[in-house]
Amino acid sequence: MNSLLPIIIPLGILILISLKQINQYERGVMFTMGRFTGLKDAGWRIVIPVFQRLIKVDTRTKAVDVPDQEAITRDNIPVRINAVIYYRVSDAGKAILEVENFFWAMSQMAQTTMRNAVGEVTLDELLQKRDKISNKIQGIIDAASDPWGIKVESVELKDVIIPEDLKRTISKEAEAEREKRAVIIKAEGDKIAATNLAAAAKMLATEPGAMHLRTLQTVNDLSSDQSNTTIWMLPIELMDAMKSMGPLMGKK
Repeated sequence: MNSLLPIIIPLGILILISLKQINQYERGVMFTMGRFTGLKDAGWRIVIPVFQRLIKVDTRTKAVDVPDQEAITRDNIPVRINAVIYYRVSDAGKAILEVENFFWAMSQMAQTTMRNAVGEVTLDELLQKRDKISNKIQGIIDAASDPWGIKVESVELKDVIIPEDLKRTISKEAEAEREKRAVIIKAEGDKIAATNLAAAAKMLATEPGAMHLRTLQTVNDLSSDQSNTTIWMLPIELMDAMKSMGPLMGKK
């Protein structure tokens, strides 16, 4: 038994060195003498030292924070934008064989695509149609990274930063637009009120008894409050007639 120890101990050490663990969320890319020889699923795998090499690839969804990018919109407005890209490795073999560093490559592609996408839209479109622009960026990056075995799940534009002086200009423009709408609405209201008043005046002038009914309604409204004082305006001709009838009534 003692004679076998020099053989058993090195063999055990070799097995321990050769044993590699692949976690459930990983895939192993195996190379034998420099050649790709297949993918390995989760579990313990024997990797022969010197002759074989195992590269483990994380297949979980990754969130890449794209740093602020300087861009110019289609209407020549300078802005700064940043975003988050969510992607995962769908083919571990391609991710290792087709691109040197897929993590760095995805970040660089995202920055370039964001600048190009912003340059194709105006500032108003960038602020109002952020989801649409994000979907467009996602489609472009997903198509470009497909040969690398990468699946882009979503792209979210986080912030759109514009210069402070431009913010003040936009604020003034928005205020002027609100005042414009207020003036238009008031003018339309005055027009409708004038039309209704003209129609009412025409009806009172043409319909028999309409003016008397309106007068009685007004008197009724005034008399509902005892604190109101009602002043009656009588034609001068009626007053003269009453004066002329005064002596006659006195004679009786």
